[in-house]
Amino acid sequence: MKKIIKNVLDEMEKRSSLEKTKKVDISLEDRMLAITMETGKFFNIMLRIMNAKNILEVGTSTGYSTLWCAEAIQENFGKIITIEKNPDKIIRARKNFEKAGVSEMVEIREGMAEEVLLELNNEGLQNHFDFVLIDSDKEGSIRYFDLILPLLRKNGMIATDNILYPKKYRPEMQKFQNHIKNNPKVISVTVPIGNGEEITLKIKN
Repeated sequence: MKKIIKNVLDEMEKRSSLEKTKKVDISLEDRMLAITMETGKFFNIMLRIMNAKNILEVGTSTGYSTLWCAEAIQENFGKIITIEKNPDKIIRARKNFEKAGVSEMVEIREGMAEEVLLELNNEGLQNHFDFVLIDSDKEGSIRYFDLILPLLRKNGMIATDNILYPKKYRPEMQKFQNHIKNNPKVISVTVPIGNGEEITLKIKN
């Protein structure tokens, strides 16, 4: 891993650890709410195996997961489109991308996830993305998935975070899992890493 990216990830991991200990008073809106380090490594390895180039992320937060993905596809001159509605987090993410030297790889789309996904479909990006990470509001997961699927290439993957934890999300995530199980275009498996990842492979266009 490039040292410049690792340094930024290390800084962000310290912040995330502080948040999780609740030793610092940070409002829910300002928290990183990032994937775990183990999940980041998992995505990084998976993207390298896939030889991925084009990535879509629903839920930037401050850019932690984005950096794990960017590091994996940098040698392929890859590009990431990431969606975030919180302007303060966008500012923080941009600073992190600049410090890590990946700003040119990352396009931040500001706005509500559903609206931006509709825009991407209207821009003709069908079958464009190799990998998509859904890590946004859990109530919208089913709608996001349905809008993302046409944008994903055949044999591309969708990872959906928080399938297992926190427990308060389980009812929504169970609905999400039931929804995708009935879709003949995909096969899916739950991976018990971090907060739980649903890994979905698109097998048909």
